Amino acid sequence: MRIFDPHIHMTSRTTDDYAAMHAAGVRALVEPSFWLGQPRTSPASFYDYFDSLLGWEPFRAAQHGIAHHCTLALNPKEANDPRCTPVLDALPRYLLKDNVVAVGEVGYDAMTPAEDTALAAQLQLAREHGLPALVHTPHRDKLAGLHRTLDVLRESGLPPEHVVLDHLNETTLGAASDSGCWLGFSVYPDTKMDPERMIRILRVHGTDRVLVNSAADWGHSDPLKTRHVGDAMLAAGFGEDEVDQVLWRNPVAFYGQSGRLVLDSAPPEGQSYEGNSILRGGE
Repeated sequence: MRIFDPHIHMTSRTTDDYAAMHAAGVRALVEPSFWLGQPRTSPASFYDYFDSLLGWEPFRAAQHGIAHHCTLALNPKEANDPRCTPVLDALPRYLLKDNVVAVGEVGYDAMTPAEDTALAAQLQLAREHGLPALVHTPHRDKLAGLHRTLDVLRESGLPPEHVVLDHLNETTLGAASDSGCWLGFSVYPDTKMDPERMIRILRVHGTDRVLVNSAADWGHSDPLKTRHVGDAMLAAGFGEDEVDQVLWRNPVAFYGQSGRLVLDSAPPEGQSYEGNSILRGGE
């Protein structure tokens, strides 16, 4: 089983997680920029973080045979802090980088006017740079947040096929599917979706335009949830081709719209990053 995790925050994970993911079949991933838990107080902290997603994390992933790409954005939560909004002016130079395959995560947290502004501005950046957009639907008032998101998307002129609406559930599936956008589902141990609910959705909706991810952030999460969904699909009677479509071909098709996917992860032997090989006791 080959797996492309289309949304996973590896900054919050260990090298043991990378090893376990490779053993489970993960060969590629996309890491969206997100809120780090501790509020950032200046744009410079974003730039260091973006640089790590463009350099250090791809190197760390490659040590375990996994191709790493990223999406960059001012996230919805910190869009409300005026100290952080200058990031919007710096994003264009980062969106030119080869490893950036979408603008994201953008969307809503508390559905404020500041979030309206940041979402509209970043969807425009996606259009200008020919990139897809990874849209975060809010954790609270989810259906209202989705409808508000769809209004802004229509105003942006970004084609629906260039958008994935993430963190969906049974409440938002119908409207999201009708929009023509791609459908993203985050699978967690206790919250959001679980493998059994995902199976029920796949039986009703089918496997087209569906992206399943493990997200795997700082809280209680599991970077192997994509594999668990694949195993659950097989146990439920889905074929291997359907599993491959959901866990590999769909994310390749969506992020492939960027023209920047490179699925060969192997670094030259002996390579280091900024003098650090990650290896211990070797060199």
